Amino acid sequence: MSMMAQQQHQGYGPGQPQPPYPQGSLAAPGGAPPGQQGPDQAAAATAPPLEKMDHVAGYENVGFNAAAAPPPAYADAVAQGPPPERRDIQNVPVITEEQAREAMLQYVAEHCCYGSGTAKEMVFRDLQSSSAFHYTLETFTEKRQTSWAYEPYIGQPIDGPHNGPAPGPWDIQVQPPTKFKTQHSHVEVPHTASVKPCHDCIGNGRVRCHHCHGCGHSRCHHCHGHGTVERYEDGHHHHHTCHVCHGSGNARCHVCHGHGQVPCRTCDAKGNLKCFIRLTITWTNNMNDHIVERTSLPDELIRSVTGQVAFEEELPRVWPINHFPDATINQASQQLVERHNTQFQMERILLQRHQVRIIPVTESLYTWKGKDYNFFVYGFENKVWTSNYPQSCCCGCTII
Repeated sequence: MSMMAQQQHQGYGPGQPQPPYPQGSLAAPGGAPPGQQGPDQAAAATAPPLEKMDHVAGYENVGFNAAAAPPPAYADAVAQGPPPERRDIQNVPVITEEQAREAMLQYVAEHCCYGSGTAKEMVFRDLQSSSAFHYTLETFTEKRQTSWAYEPYIGQPIDGPHNGPAPGPWDIQVQPPTKFKTQHSHVEVPHTASVKPCHDCIGNGRVRCHHCHGCGHSRCHHCHGHGTVERYEDGHHHHHTCHVCHGSGNARCHVCHGHGQVPCRTCDAKGNLKCFIRLTITWTNNMNDHIVERTSLPDELIRSVTGQVAFEEELPRVWPINHFPDATINQASQQLVERHNTQFQMERILLQRHQVRIIPVTESLYTWKGKDYNFFVYGFENKVWTSNYPQSCCCGCTII
């Protein structure tokens, strides 16, 4: 097949201008192997003309920018039965004075500017135990986007339309590697591939050198194009022929080594591209939570500690909690579940799970040197938070 016939077969029609060599500006120093181009290359590869791409049924509006494919309607998960029987909520353990003092001593040991005298000498007035509730809802969704893509054609198999019609974006079976973890995957849509001549080098595999503009030479950097260099000898200025360009004022281009062309980076100097439709699958774990904590302990501290998992459920679609003793948690569950079930219009909901953790919180009231103070012990780790520890300073570590 002639070059013209091959170009017509692969998408370039007759009558289109084809210069003696392409006008690209991708260069490789010294004719370096493709993929090893140097910093002198300023231009980036451009996408092929969209009108040169094949017509694929069901993908008529696909471009080189990823576009979301709306998921098909499905009602099997929505029409599921009532939630399974939910067990009763158990109480969490409370701490003793000895545990509260030990927790404070550990807290003081972790802060160099806190004195340990208060923790050792304080007299407890009361331990007021309560519970914080942490509700979390996770919705694991899948989003699919399609776009045209291309890569150098090096002889790899081509799965084109001759093998059958292309399946729809949601007809391709791809399973998430891990549940409830945000991740991505790229898949070639079957039966959409074809081979086309590279649009940057017009199938030649090489493009014009951007440094010398195809001349193969540039102004000599040693004599600045004059052909001679000036030297001061014996009290006089003398002009000598430049030893680099031998008086021509031009030197061989250091980028293309005088060839005027460099390997095309778009096709990796192969001359042809494999074009296909790429399916990008994004799995996202969408999480929202709600904390109920009725003391002066900052709510955000509850997220960082462990507690008792009082309730946990995983289903294609979860039902709002309605049996928890605290009505605020039931209301938060109702609101978050309704929001998640309507929020992801361009994504498919694969799984949902929610849980309620009960975090023990103890407010320790104590007296030291005739004054009253307090601190909080929270979580199964017995973490401590206080805003008024009496033996603290910011100017040194002399308090013991």
